Amino acid sequence: MSQPLVRYVLSLADDALVAAQRMGAWIAGAPELEEDVALANIGLDLLGQARSLLTYAGAVEEAGRDEDALAYFRDERDFHNVHLVERPHGDFAVTVARLLILATYQHELYSALRGSTDPTLAAVAAKAVKEVDYHVDHARMWVLRLGDGTATSHVRMQDALEAEWPYVDELFGAEHIDPALLDDGVAVDPATLREAWDRRVEAVVAQATLGLPDVPPAVTGGRRGVHSEQMGYLLAEMQHLARSHPGASW
Repeated sequence: MSQPLVRYVLSLADDALVAAQRMGAWIAGAPELEEDVALANIGLDLLGQARSLLTYAGAVEEAGRDEDALAYFRDERDFHNVHLVERPHGDFAVTVARLLILATYQHELYSALRGSTDPTLAAVAAKAVKEVDYHVDHARMWVLRLGDGTATSHVRMQDALEAEWPYVDELFGAEHIDPALLDDGVAVDPATLREAWDRRVEAVVAQATLGLPDVPPAVTGGRRGVHSEQMGYLLAEMQHLARSHPGASW
């Protein structure tokens, strides 16, 4: 059971870790100073979730890898995050659309995972759900502000939803989860979260005077370690220092 559990925990950790890396790229580049701080804090929340999960994955794996080894010394094919989080951030509207999609999913996921029979996962989820609740609220505020703002902001917010929507379905797949983890109550089947996610996101989109995108799903494979071209560049940036000076401490 240890390897299926490691893979499941890594999928949760990698979503948060890669999303944190993308969010960090906005620091000193957001539309206003307060937003620099807000996005930095969201990135730190995600990084904290990733650290807790990576530490747990290393403990379960029992191969001598700590959170740093798992973050900085795995190759691209060993990451199990969805394509949504590795995509380039694009303009600010794209980041807002992606945050709404991801944070709403994570809020539903962690809310359910608080009832996990695995006490460590339940504890991580209990802390994380409070953090992502703020992320959802922040994304919602910006989607409303841009969608129901000027003619230009409305178009750009709609375009952002159209760009990110093809990557939604991958969030709700369960190919990476061993059925035994679901039977034992350790993991949560993402498909069971879709109805609540749809309801919450659709309400925000409607309130923002936007339309739900009607676009086909993208071909993805992140949970299997099959990533987009952008993932290699992201990892090269994230892992460069640690790989250039392995074992160094500051």
